[in-house]
Amino acid sequence: MRRKNAWTTYNKKQLDELEKLCKNYLKFLDKGKTERECVKQIVKQAEEKGYVNLADITKDKKALKAGDKVYSVCMDKTVALFQIGKKKLEKGMNILGAHIDSPRMDVKQNPLYESEEFAYLDTHYYGGIKKYQWVTLPLALHGVVVKKDGTVITVNVGEDKNDPVFCVTDLLIHLAGEQMEKKANKVIEGENLDVLVGSKPLEGKEKDAVKEGILEILKEKYDMTEEDFMSAEIEVVPAGHAREAGLDHSMVMSYGQDDRVCAYTSLAAMLEVEDVEKTTCCLLTDKEEIGSVGATGMQSRFFENSVAELMDAMGEFSELSLRRCLANSSMLSSDVNAAYDPLFANAFEKNNASYFGRGVVFSKFTGSRGKSGSNDANAEYIARIRKMMDKNEVCFQTAELGKVDVGGGGTIAYILSLYGMEVIDCGVAVLNMHAPWEITSKADIYEAYKCYKVFLKEA
Repeated sequence: MRRKNAWTTYNKKQLDELEKLCKNYLKFLDKGKTERECVKQIVKQAEEKGYVNLADITKDKKALKAGDKVYSVCMDKTVALFQIGKKKLEKGMNILGAHIDSPRMDVKQNPLYESEEFAYLDTHYYGGIKKYQWVTLPLALHGVVVKKDGTVITVNVGEDKNDPVFCVTDLLIHLAGEQMEKKANKVIEGENLDVLVGSKPLEGKEKDAVKEGILEILKEKYDMTEEDFMSAEIEVVPAGHAREAGLDHSMVMSYGQDDRVCAYTSLAAMLEVEDVEKTTCCLLTDKEEIGSVGATGMQSRFFENSVAELMDAMGEFSELSLRRCLANSSMLSSDVNAAYDPLFANAFEKNNASYFGRGVVFSKFTGSRGKSGSNDANAEYIARIRKMMDKNEVCFQTAELGKVDVGGGGTIAYILSLYGMEVIDCGVAVLNMHAPWEITSKADIYEAYKCYKVFLKEA
């Protein structure tokens, strides 16, 4: 069953809306290469739309009512937005959930060293990556350094045209005969993903003079000592801007589109929807790429606690009411799928793959091979979703992530489904998923945004 290409359905007004949405998406990607940077943008945009901090509501013991808009933040890495609907929270919420972390390299806590008059930062890669893809690229450093007195120093080096960039080096082809015989997962070892940061000795120093020069720069620019790396979170990401791709400008190429393409479209839909019947929620989390663990991952109690605080501020809280609210909710787990790539056709089953330009992708289940570790949406829920999409002329398709025995992947869907709510994965098809530079279709971005708006209003 071949789905219609969305580009063939648009009139001029829709094309203008599509281009405006994608232009703003490019800006979001440029300003949000880490979870912290994303949360900062999200909160700024939410406050401009009238959202207030739930922590301030609870602190001042203010009451909430239908129409009010609040947000809750966890450790500057996870955020939940709520717009209170006319129905009691016990009746459930309409939830969009995506993640804002992406594969990358993290600087270790004792990272800076010198070897043969080169200075390096030692890293530990984060999430599933092909390590060989990360060598010889211009890289940037993003993150924070927290000093013992609590001072937070923001680090962002490699994005401004006047900034230096960094890289992981690779062996020249002339000497790489033995290297080229290795399997792809061994061509570059994890411990060799060290970032080259300097080569100039500090005048007057003999031992580790290049490292000492780097430390002097860090002290001068950031008032930072070597020990301050212990309480730093610095992420190594590709340097450079998100760009339109293709001679027809039909695509977006950028770092971090898994899963910021779904996070941004969910946010855009959430900020535009007004006057809702059921309470709406946009939940944007951290740590999905490493199993949704930790205090800022979906497996934490942050979301549940935020909903409890919301219900308390509305005078509706009880343990039973909270359980009913979560169980009666409906959710789109907004995460990407693998776009069919004809150059690697053997990895896909064509009738159940997602295609560029054919709209938002619904995945009944994820997991790997025998659906291991998966949420599996029930048919009744999918039927209601189909009806909503068709009624509102949203282009959509259904897909699995590759052939049955080839691979698979996970999302946050199975975690929310543990509350008993209805959940299905729904997102954008991506080429080069988990590579430093990923590609999406502008049409699919637009259809995802349309889908999320419809869901928030009508689910």
